[in-house]
Amino acid sequence: MTKRPTIADLARASGVSVATVDRVLNGRHPVREETARRVYDAAKTIGYHAVGLLRQRVFEDLPQYRLGFLLQKPEQSFYKAVAKEIENAALSVTHVRAVAQVDFVASSTPSAIVEKLKMMAARNQAIALVSPDYPAVTAAIEELKERGIPVFALLSDFAAGVREGYIGLNNQKVGRTAAWMIAKAAKRPGKVAAFVGSHRFHGHELREIGFRSYFRENAPDFEVLDTMVNLDTPEITHEATLDLLQRHPDLLGFYVCGGGMEGAISAIREEKLGGKLLAVVNELTPESRAALADETVLMAISTPVPALARQTIDLMVGAIDRGASSVSGQTFLPFDIYTPENI
Repeated sequence: MTKRPTIADLARASGVSVATVDRVLNGRHPVREETARRVYDAAKTIGYHAVGLLRQRVFEDLPQYRLGFLLQKPEQSFYKAVAKEIENAALSVTHVRAVAQVDFVASSTPSAIVEKLKMMAARNQAIALVSPDYPAVTAAIEELKERGIPVFALLSDFAAGVREGYIGLNNQKVGRTAAWMIAKAAKRPGKVAAFVGSHRFHGHELREIGFRSYFRENAPDFEVLDTMVNLDTPEITHEATLDLLQRHPDLLGFYVCGGGMEGAISAIREEKLGGKLLAVVNELTPESRAALADETVLMAISTPVPALARQTIDLMVGAIDRGASSVSGQTFLPFDIYTPENI
């Protein structure tokens, strides 16, 4: 078990005395801003338990920005990583006090999302969320915009013309990249397929469009089968993959446009098709990393989550400062590509 860092450890890491650290922690006597920030930075580095208190002491004179983040599927490794990086990014902001509230919606229904959105709007000055593109969600965002609360779309776009901005990948390019990989790796043309979580997720739709358009334009000898909906769940993806393989034993490969890749990975292993079926998934998680390592998966296309978190917080703070923009924008992040050779 790792020993928890002590105040003496923090003093050594920050290059000051224990008495100076104590003054910063307890607000006793003034300490130079440069010294206080050095203690705070060292506390983050070594994982000191009172980093939150230190942050409050160091940045107490700075303006506070309350930022709400609403994510999907709290049990998924990817969204857990997003939540952690949002909290890290908020702690790293030094010109303001960024206070991040991260919450999840267990259900992607319009009513569940709108309810959470309204609760979050009561406590925060700006909101960023992952959501399907529902009319009810757009209407709720329009109401928030009228109240001066900017809303940003994360990872998958929605409410175009109403939301303040979109931050994520260029999803059409992501889909084309998945198709390019499968087409280049295949020894011959054949059948390929794609899974989407929901046709309401704009990002999934764009990935599917990009996937199909690449084959149509550059590899027309391949047959792209009807798209399957997996609701982003491993269980449905597992069964759908087994059914797909039974109906098309000559299938060359497939692309999981959204979540649920764990089910596809387990189905490939169950059928002992690792290294034979060309599977592309999204995001580098413990599950996809292991699947790349044993070549169950050909490629993972991944969001740079730390950059996503930092960029989103910067844009939210800017929107609060300047007010709602008359032109909603898009911020595309470069995506990372992982193969069995570079994990």
